[in-house]
Amino acid sequence: MDNIAVLIPCYNESKTIEKVIRDWKNALPDAVIYVYDNNSTDNTVELAQAAGATVRHEYHQGKGNVVRRMFREIDAKAYIMVDGDDTYPAEYGSQMVNLVLEHNSDMVVGDRLSSTYYTENKRPFHNFGNDLVRSTINRLFHAHINDIMTGYRAFSYQFVKTFPVLTHGFEIETEMTIHAVDKNMQVDNVVIDYRDRPEGSESKLNTYADGIKVLMTIFRLYRNYRPMGFFNIIALLLILIAIIADIPVIITYFETGMVPRFPTLIVSGFVAMAALLSFFVGMILSAIKVKDLQEFEFRLQEVHRSQE
Repeated sequence: MDNIAVLIPCYNESKTIEKVIRDWKNALPDAVIYVYDNNSTDNTVELAQAAGATVRHEYHQGKGNVVRRMFREIDAKAYIMVDGDDTYPAEYGSQMVNLVLEHNSDMVVGDRLSSTYYTENKRPFHNFGNDLVRSTINRLFHAHINDIMTGYRAFSYQFVKTFPVLTHGFEIETEMTIHAVDKNMQVDNVVIDYRDRPEGSESKLNTYADGIKVLMTIFRLYRNYRPMGFFNIIALLLILIAIIADIPVIITYFETGMVPRFPTLIVSGFVAMAALLSFFVGMILSAIKVKDLQEFEFRLQEVHRSQE
């Protein structure tokens, strides 16, 4: 088992990968640096090997698939995950690792949004998207995470070996954050400086397509992790529809003593039944969720024993 593992997922980062590896060798000389190539078509692999990194491959395209492979294969007491585009300074790595090793942190978030991100990042819709995702997750999950989408994180062994990777692409950061919050893991924030990509280096993130995927991931995870809240919202909307549809029928009944709109009354009755059904579905899934949390705590104990 490594003491510290630096994990660098890469896809066509030949312009920056050598500098990133050198920076991390200087910042954490005792760490093992792993570059996981994701079907690069340039000479990223050759440059990473020449710089002294251990290069491995994930042939299934997508950052989430790379993270699954890294977490499955690498055993370490502390992990640092960082992008290969030279946007995250390595000098914060020791502070983040110490929080894991000395302060029992399960995940340390490299917080760009509290420092230089808005001035360095030249893509305005990325700024808007980061703010939207952060506010949505913090409200839905009652969390206080400063930067949801950052690719600069440190992890404990327990987090890495109990995190089920379900997404395939750039939604992975969102999934990590929600998993840590839901499982009551210790999450710390470290404010970092962010620098934009150097000239000639292009982002692989599609602002609109990947943004929609992230929002859909939040929707899906809220349904899975907070079923009572999710299905109660549906039940509330349905009961409001039923009440609004019934108002004209009720007014006519009190005015004339007749119910001339039987189809409306019947449909609103079915909508009200659907609202009740949604409420009980939420209760059942919430009970299952509690059982899952109990089983997760037992898995954490098993992982902790395997680390010793």
